[in-house]
This record gives sequence, structure tokens and C-alpha cells, in this order.
Amino acid sequence: MAGPILIAPSILSADFAKLGEEVRALDEAGADWIHVDVMDGHFVPNITMGPNVVRAIRPYTEKPLDVHLMISPADPYLESFAAAGADRITVHVEAVPDIAKSVATIRRLGKKAGVTIKPATQPSAIASVIDKVDLVLVMSVEPGFGGQAFMPAAFTKIAAIKAMIGSRPIQIEVDGGVTPANAGACARAGATVLVAGSSVFHGGDYAGNIAALRKAAGG
Repeated sequence: MAGPILIAPSILSADFAKLGEEVRALDEAGADWIHVDVMDGHFVPNITMGPNVVRAIRPYTEKPLDVHLMISPADPYLESFAAAGADRITVHVEAVPDIAKSVATIRRLGKKAGVTIKPATQPSAIASVIDKVDLVLVMSVEPGFGGQAFMPAAFTKIAAIKAMIGSRPIQIEVDGGVTPANAGACARAGATVLVAGSSVFHGGDYAGNIAALRKAAGG
């Protein structure tokens, strides 16, 4: 999918004591999307935030809220996240019994639908829904924690998914350990959206860090 590289800072690395202000600051610093990592302590070994947090931050930005559900079961919560203000909802193929049904539910709720796979899962696992999604998220770390190092095997997976997508207008998002050092390679492999937590929040210069990622990615 042609177009400029989009930067989606992950609020997993934000100061939770002032989350609304952090979201506003990211918006003003040039973020394209705001990425919300939802973890349940079951599907992944950590617990973060739920629909009430999405609802609380919604007034602080008009940028799309990109909600990544690392939860199982996910289906019972899709309506709650949609009602809370999510613009995009992404589910793990490993976390739902029928990925096509989950994607259809998200679309029925009027939201952009995304699907994602863990590092050990092959792209073929999402082939059945490639015509039904707006976004494919490639995890370049094991989901569950921020601050992990990027797994280079993700480049091959991004390229395979790009080939699978072909000319379809589907975003390819990469999440986990994204920095200016690997942003360019992500973009060359086919990524169109870069999720970044630690590399955006490091040092407190959100605008400078977002600009550095965008420049490194060629956007």
C-alpha cells in the first residue's frame, strides 16, 4: 500500500499517572495514530488497560485510536472497545476461535479491523481473512512487554504479508522494538505503520523522536 509511513506511538510506555496529557502531547508531537496495547495477564503475561482507559483518553485526541487486543477471549469485548472510542481494533488469530467471525464483528461495529500474529505464527494463518481486513499487524517481539529487542525474522514475515496483500488497500503495521535503526528496513520490507513505545518516549522529546523514526523510514 503506497503512501507515507505512519507513526503510531504506543502508550504502553507513557506515564499512566497523566495518560490524557501524554496522549495530547503525542498528538501535538506529530503522531499519526495512538496505539493502545491491551493485555489480560492470560493470553500474555501482563495486564494493562481496558475499555474505560480508551474512553478516558478519547477526548484528548482526534487521531485514530489503534487498539491492539492481546486478550483471550477477545470476542466478548469487541463491542465495549468500539463503544469506548477505538477506531481500529486488532485481534490475534491465536486468541479467537473463528478469526473471520471476529473480523466481521469489528466491521459490523463500524470500525477498521486488524489481525495479528505472534512471532512463531506463520502468515498463512491469516490468509483466509486477507480480503476482509484493513490492517495486518506483525509482532516483532513476543507480545506482553514493552522494551524488547526487535526480532530480525520479522522482516521476512513483513515481506511475505506484503506479497499476500498484493494491491489490496491494507496497512501493514509492525510492533515491537522499532527504532530509527530498523525503521528503514521495516519500510523497505513493506511496513506502512510503525508502532513505537520506548523509542518515542525516550528522553521526553516526543516530536524529535517521532521525526527521527519518520525520517529513518523514508517518510
